[in-house]
Amino acid sequence: MLIIILLISKITFIAILLLLIGDFFSTFLYHVPEHIFGKFHSLIHHSNNRSFLHYAVLTKNPLVLLDGILGALPYFIFAPWLWQISPMGTVLGLILGELHVIWRHVCVMKWKTPAVILKICNFLMITTPERHWLHHKDAKVAFGDIFNFFDPPAQVWFKILLSFKYKWRHSWK
Repeated sequence: MLIIILLISKITFIAILLLLIGDFFSTFLYHVPEHIFGKFHSLIHHSNNRSFLHYAVLTKNPLVLLDGILGALPYFIFAPWLWQISPMGTVLGLILGELHVIWRHVCVMKWKTPAVILKICNFLMITTPERHWLHHKDAKVAFGDIFNFFDPPAQVWFKILLSFKYKWRHSWK
């Protein structure tokens, strides 16, 4: 029985670790910089009337897939190392990450997170569809795709990169 508990603990730990590492690097190395320096993510994900369902499923636009791949890349970069510790935990983390992508985009379908799940997510600081929708409406708020505790440092990073972009642009004039 102890072996089963240890195995489940190891699988759970690696899954959560993958989600934490992936969300951190995706937020700070792709998502926030893309909002400052790029137009790609914003055009795909934040323009008026853009929805995950419409752009990822209905249009079959390859740019949407590329945006998704770039956002998911940090998860896959760390997967080989975590695989050595727990293949099942790594697979579970990737599956949970993908399910969260789908879930956080159900807000376009007038989704309302049940109160109990909302309380659990708020306690664990997991991004709900309602919170993610705040980011869709205002691309300068509510960073952290899976974990919303990444938002405060992402806001600081956003301002640093924006300041750098401003100084860089004005140094060329």
